[in-house]
Amino acid sequence: MNTTAMTPEASVGKPAINALSLGAGVQSSALLVAACRGLVEKFDVCIFADTGWESITVYQHLLRLERLAAAHHIPVVRVGAGNIRLDALNPASRFASMPLFTLAPNGQRGMARRQCTSSYKISPLKKEVRRRLGYPHPRRVPAAVWAQMAIGISVDEIGRARDSDVRYMRNTFPLLDLGWRRSDCLSYLAENGLADTPRSSCVGCPFHSDDFWADLKSNQPLEWASAVAFDHAIRNGSARATANGHPLRGQFFLHRQRIPLDQVVLRPRAGGEPEQGCGPWTCPATPPAGGGGDAAGDAGRGVA
Repeated sequence: MNTTAMTPEASVGKPAINALSLGAGVQSSALLVAACRGLVEKFDVCIFADTGWESITVYQHLLRLERLAAAHHIPVVRVGAGNIRLDALNPASRFASMPLFTLAPNGQRGMARRQCTSSYKISPLKKEVRRRLGYPHPRRVPAAVWAQMAIGISVDEIGRARDSDVRYMRNTFPLLDLGWRRSDCLSYLAENGLADTPRSSCVGCPFHSDDFWADLKSNQPLEWASAVAFDHAIRNGSARATANGHPLRGQFFLHRQRIPLDQVVLRPRAGGEPEQGCGPWTCPATPPAGGGGDAAGDAGRGVA
């Protein structure tokens, strides 16, 4: 299976950089361990795009991965575009819209446009790739210069495997070559002492299930309080829009029930499917390749 995505303009030569998009969730963690063990090609660099609002368990796990990678001479770098939580609440900051649940005055339900993945994950990652190639924006990257970017997409997510949208970066999918499913990644991580690898996502991601919220409330009270406070703060729209005299015509909510998070009666499902983590190319809102527009981005327009 050839799982290297190729663009017509740049289909020859060798990559200048072999990188891993490290989300610090299950699949990308398994890829890093596999590279350290020689199961897949060694990476020149692993890039973690930090939104600033991951769970403490993700940051603790990332520290373990950094130590493991360092022992095998693989650098791990953290990049970012700010703190998504603080930026959303700061009137002086641009708000990269999150797919928040909306409720219009007439009762119409929808979702806000999703820009957070692009702004806080994909853009910083591309910026770092260009820097390492030696052609930071706005310099044009020559057609013969490109980076290979490994993405942690497993066989059960094959519909999300897609090409990069820039010529200087080509996505590859080593887990597809291995034929691994998410369960295989979990088993491999357990064999290597990382059975407790968390899923990677923002604490306040609207796509969380009741299972996540219930676990957060019970086991991470400070992060639960942070999410509850954020939910209250964004009720009438972004701080910047409100300060500029453009309040939301309706209300924003973190939970799909469209009531305050701390008032939701959470109903976790025993034995339910595990939530998908969020990475630059693996946001739960991203439709399968060729599947049309972004559901989160298309729903509820006109409410804000």
